[in-house]
Amino acid sequence: MAGRTSTVVHRALDGRRYELGGTLDLGQPCTSSVRVTVRGRLHELVSGVSGLAEEVATALGVSGFDEELQFAGGTLLIGRVRRVEPGSRITEDILLAVWRGRRHCLISHFYDTSTDMAVQVLNTLGITEHDDGMAVRPTAGSAVVAPASVVKEVPSLGLLEMTVSSAPQATRLPGWKGRATRSGELFADQLSNGDPYFVLAGPDTWTTVVPLAGTDLARVPALVDQLSARLLSDR
Repeated sequence: MAGRTSTVVHRALDGRRYELGGTLDLGQPCTSSVRVTVRGRLHELVSGVSGLAEEVATALGVSGFDEELQFAGGTLLIGRVRRVEPGSRITEDILLAVWRGRRHCLISHFYDTSTDMAVQVLNTLGITEHDDGMAVRPTAGSAVVAPASVVKEVPSLGLLEMTVSSAPQATRLPGWKGRATRSGELFADQLSNGDPYFVLAGPDTWTTVVPLAGTDLARVPALVDQLSARLLSDR
């Protein structure tokens, strides 16, 4: 609840854990995404609370899950849909795979594949559920391509995307100093469509802040200064 100091910890799919604290409303759940390669092929994984599965299925046009398997300590749900891309008229056969645990789920989708092939891919990922989120630990033949990100909506501020800071990111910062906040320097910029966004460059975190519609942009620096963000040490 806004006005009271609270702290939350979210786990990204690569195992990194991010702590957010402050007086802003931090009660919303988060999602995480990561890209992995399995036998040379690129796959994108998304995790979140269990209800995210139905949201993704609806967005893809999957009307329901027609297979249910016990897998990796949880339940693997398989759904399918055939879509025709507008304009190109290309037909796509999509298989949606959802691993569901106690509180969280892991989601991936495949094109023109079978349940058996999807299971083989997922079996290389070392899927694990923790109290603070999902993580994968790829085995032989698979690998994480880049650090995972965590996305979370903070009411009154905007959509936050957090990841670990890196040298390539630092080269994209302007030459002047940003505004100092409790979690790092804050820089303002614009998306390609002209919409504003902010980058919070911390000692060990890199956070993109996209303000919600109706957010007073002049208040964003003060709101961000109410937020602490840090990378926890263990993975």
